[in-house]
Amino acid sequence: MTVVRLDAGRLAALAGELAELLVDSVDAGASLGFLAPLDPAQALAWWQERAGQVAEGRLVVWAVLDAGRVVGTVSLAHSDKPNSRHRAEVVKLMVHRETRGSGVGRRLLATAEEAAAASGLSLLHLDTETDSPAERFYDSAGWTRLGAIPDYAADPGGVLRPTSIYFKRLASPCPAVGEPAPPTR
Repeated sequence: MTVVRLDAGRLAALAGELAELLVDSVDAGASLGFLAPLDPAQALAWWQERAGQVAEGRLVVWAVLDAGRVVGTVSLAHSDKPNSRHRAEVVKLMVHRETRGSGVGRRLLATAEEAAAASGLSLLHLDTETDSPAERFYDSAGWTRLGAIPDYAADPGGVLRPTSIYFKRLASPCPAVGEPAPPTR
């Protein structure tokens, strides 16, 4: 299995497989912002729309390829606000049902965390359905649960569920925006 960072062209080329992964994840009950059954054409259109964000540098997408097939993905959504350039949101971490339990999710999350730290980000955040397998995954990966918002989003079946908010510090806090960085020795 190989983790690859997708540029806009590669994302467009793999959009069909990414759409299949999204449909599989929603069908398996993952709360990713879509209701089941998810129309494959809607999933494809959603992924195709992401290519522009990737080209602009607002979104970074990785995929795990196993024998050339997409079996997992994760993205980092960068903030467009001047006072928030030190952080990003982890979005759409998905692993195909056939691949779950093999470490793909951990590998994807570690890839996103390492890339964020290497690019100078010091804080990541995400949200996930409360009491879901994803919540247990983030707990075990060292993320800090901030709290939960009741009835935040509908699960794939249309039932309102609470959402837990998580964060993870990657490095010591950066200086205030506009201030010089501390001297290095």
